[in-house]
Amino acid sequence: MTKQESHDFRRGSINVSESNHMPKIETADDLKTAVLDAVNTQSVTDIHTHLFSPPFGELLLWGIDELLTYHYLIAEVFRNADVSYPQFWAMSKTEQAELIWQTLFIENSPLSEACRGIVTTLDALGLDVGSRNLQDYRDYFADTTVEAFIDTVFERAKVSKVVMTNDPFDSAETPVWQSGDTGDTRFEAALRMDVLINTYEEVGYEHLRGLGYDVDPNLSTGKTYKEIRRFLETWIQRMNPRYMAVSLPPDFQYPDDGVLGRLFDNCILPISREFNVPFALMIGVKRAVNPQLQMAGDGSGKADLTSLETLLRENPDNKFLVTLLSRENQHELCVIGRKFKNLMIFGCWWFMNNPSVIEEITRERIELLGLSVIPQHSDARILDQLLYKWKHSRRIIADVLVEKYQTVLDVGWTLTSAEIERDVNNLFGGNFDRFLNGN
Repeated sequence: MTKQESHDFRRGSINVSESNHMPKIETADDLKTAVLDAVNTQSVTDIHTHLFSPPFGELLLWGIDELLTYHYLIAEVFRNADVSYPQFWAMSKTEQAELIWQTLFIENSPLSEACRGIVTTLDALGLDVGSRNLQDYRDYFADTTVEAFIDTVFERAKVSKVVMTNDPFDSAETPVWQSGDTGDTRFEAALRMDVLINTYEEVGYEHLRGLGYDVDPNLSTGKTYKEIRRFLETWIQRMNPRYMAVSLPPDFQYPDDGVLGRLFDNCILPISREFNVPFALMIGVKRAVNPQLQMAGDGSGKADLTSLETLLRENPDNKFLVTLLSRENQHELCVIGRKFKNLMIFGCWWFMNNPSVIEEITRERIELLGLSVIPQHSDARILDQLLYKWKHSRRIIADVLVEKYQTVLDVGWTLTSAEIERDVNNLFGGNFDRFLNGN
């Protein structure tokens, strides 16, 4: 394949007849080389992150101290360090980072996925991991700008775009959206609706009233539904989001006679259809299992997926992106995916984002759904995390693909490197784009 053909292919322009004239994979070594090349060079669209573009200021997190005080590591340090919750939260971020570094990296070997991620990130940035010199790592970040660092991370992680998580109820975000300048176009929007859906009666309706929307706390009038739809329309036009999204507890139910069900049926689902903006459901989070851990204190639970089946069946003209937090739900989700074309399964979310689980889930999805899934997203909260989350995931995805391709080669199927590139292109962005843009 020429360089130009390779470039065109990654944009989806090489057809089957052209592929058939390309060299076929002959050996196991050929297969492994072709898969690794495709997976490691394919640029990815990261469909769910908590990252922000530079105009959002301090909401964009980056640097070694942010990496070390990631909530996964905060939860882990309490299992090893002799420190109380009040003592830890009274520390500055610098002090917290130093405690975590000393406890989890010096006094213990960094073998958890969160710790290993720090080491992978430092290595990807060309830093001397073996020195264990925290000050040197801090000096590296002090000597660069956020704009330059974004370019470095996107290039080395081979990420072309990330989808942010954007909360229209967040006063820190609102001025940026109102300005019309959200900066770097590689950062795309997702309209997050947790406040609206999960806390409407407590704070959501009051916030809407403060913005001039005539709503009531009980959703008792048709006018309230119209006002909420007007709010959503305004933010869709302002953000141009790739999708709307909400995190839901494991006891999520649909249909529902309460606020959630009425919001779904009268506001969110109609707007989703009208604007062709998919609705992303992230199901299974149990908030504040241990409140003393603050953001690190959330847990997970197994969901009853009957509600998801009902939602998909009764709303065939709506498109849904779905990921689940419980390992025990993953097989059932794949089976549901076989039944509903308006469902796109995506990523290994939160506590699922560990190598052993990613491998299991990726293999399970391919076995049941072929290549019609989005295997991964980073869920990155710190910009630097794109480096390790995608490096670790690419390796696992490649291993699973090699295994699955080999099974069909063993019985006489033929395969070319171009076909592998096509498949990887779909997994790393093509499936997402087609699902969003299709009818």
